Amino acid sequence: MKGLFGAVALFAAQAGILASPLAPRATSIVAVDLGYAVYQGTRDANNSINIFKGIRYAAPPLGNLRFAAPQAPAKNRTSTIPATSDPPQCPQTGASAETPAKYAFTSGYGNEDCLFLNVYAPSSAKNLPVFFWIHGGGYGLFSATGLDPTEFMVTNNNKFISVIIQYRLGAFGFLPGDDVKEDGALNAGLLDMNFALQWVQKHIKKFGGDPNRVTLAGESAGAAAVMYQAMAYGGKQNKTLFQNLIAASPWVPYQHDYDDEVSTKNYNDFAEAAGCSSAADTLQCLRDADSLVLQNASFKVSEAGPFGTFAFLPVTDGAFIQELPTEALVSKSVQGKRLLSSNLANEGVPLSPPTTRTLQDFRDYIDTTFPGFSPADKAALEDEYSYDGDDEPVDPSAPLYDTSGTSYPTAVNQSAFGTGQQQRVFNVFAEYAFDCPSYWLASAFPTAWKYQFSAPPSYHGFDLQALWSGTAYPGASFKHAFRKIWGNFIVANSPVISVADAQAGASNATVPVGRNGMIQWPVWSESKPVLLSLNATGGVRIPVNVTDDLKYAIYLDPGVTNVLKVADAEKWEGGRGERCEWWLGRAAKVPY
Repeated sequence: MKGLFGAVALFAAQAGILASPLAPRATSIVAVDLGYAVYQGTRDANNSINIFKGIRYAAPPLGNLRFAAPQAPAKNRTSTIPATSDPPQCPQTGASAETPAKYAFTSGYGNEDCLFLNVYAPSSAKNLPVFFWIHGGGYGLFSATGLDPTEFMVTNNNKFISVIIQYRLGAFGFLPGDDVKEDGALNAGLLDMNFALQWVQKHIKKFGGDPNRVTLAGESAGAAAVMYQAMAYGGKQNKTLFQNLIAASPWVPYQHDYDDEVSTKNYNDFAEAAGCSSAADTLQCLRDADSLVLQNASFKVSEAGPFGTFAFLPVTDGAFIQELPTEALVSKSVQGKRLLSSNLANEGVPLSPPTTRTLQDFRDYIDTTFPGFSPADKAALEDEYSYDGDDEPVDPSAPLYDTSGTSYPTAVNQSAFGTGQQQRVFNVFAEYAFDCPSYWLASAFPTAWKYQFSAPPSYHGFDLQALWSGTAYPGASFKHAFRKIWGNFIVANSPVISVADAQAGASNATVPVGRNGMIQWPVWSESKPVLLSLNATGGVRIPVNVTDDLKYAIYLDPGVTNVLKVADAEKWEGGRGERCEWWLGRAAKVPY
């Protein structure tokens, strides 16, 4: 379940409600010869999909390949390799120990030999476009396990192939420092993703895919990884690896230089925790160390940070990543033709602390989260996120409800998760780390569409419930429309779907009607930024209590009805566009 729901596994589990398991598949054997190896998968006869799980796309990153760039897998043609089970997950480096264990951001042991991918291809595939998925999890958590795109593909008439990858996490994928720069590979996890994209270019035709029609997609850290692939080598990588991009809730908390004070401390702390700080050759000591020793060291360093943070993240390395994301996006130094960019209504949950009650609590959070801000910056931030009564503590009796996005009150101090200072923290985190990056990404591409996933409860990662197989929420009609939006973008280069698909059989659904039976959804432009709010109403309310500080509700069929509306993204939530401009002006101090 953790792998399925990404960074919000716990919240799905707390609801206690999943759809009935998928019906047993009638299967048969199918094989593919990749040259370096022959893999034997299975054919899902019920849905006409060939499934290959655990295809090795790179050599095991072990020994002197630890902390190095990915290499081609060795030739292995002595026997056919079964491709019927999910690959072993990479070592899992969790978030800060301040983050409640109930949130499922906890560290866990894995297998360093984890550079595998899964392929789901329609049985009759021929020159089909490719959906390439990068999972989220703070660059420290989760895997390909449980990510089943069958329902998503079938909803779109099996018109594309799905590729789901794994990449090195935590210190194994994102160890910074001078030593790694000199004798290893910085941002190895990003290089893994890029190597897997190159694998698609070489081999996807064997599955019936078209390497010239690849949509690179991801959620949270996976969406930011999509951004980093677009930024690769200053946006000028000499290989065209994708045409379209989907960035769902891109998580961009900060990006340090590989050798600055923060990165150097993380490297030194990791080496000390691994028992290598006094070695003559620190990096070689780390390469020679037992895997469990390094996994525990990765856990220790990451868990020492503030609430909701992960220690090992992409860094400016001077080669693959040459500048801050904001710099690359403003200058449009990116590759890719078309982008579908999104955020959720309540991105601040669960990665920002829910315990804020007073103005001093809010200020303490700002001090911790933005150490590079001057007193003037902090005062300006308070002003940007001001509201009536913004010096008052949280009123525990205040009602919790979602905002409309277009009228008062706004997400600055009101949501279904919190009010006042509590929601103020939720929204600051949401906007600086998720919402504003989604705006900037949309402005960086020649053709882009923007949406907000607003169907309650819309906490960070809830949209994954609508994408993958096996969940009962947020309603069959909503899932149909959502999957058609993504599928149409992958297949037809536009997320604009028919009114019939948007209504999904419910005549009382509210959708913006455009021309020729299609919904209205204008392309994003910097001068006139427009988003589509994907919301739903009705259904059976199921309350969920995560902790005393965090409660919400899930809504299930029967009765969930789609509500879609077009809105001015600049004025959304009381001026989110202006607040994003404020963040852009201070991006170097974050830094991001």
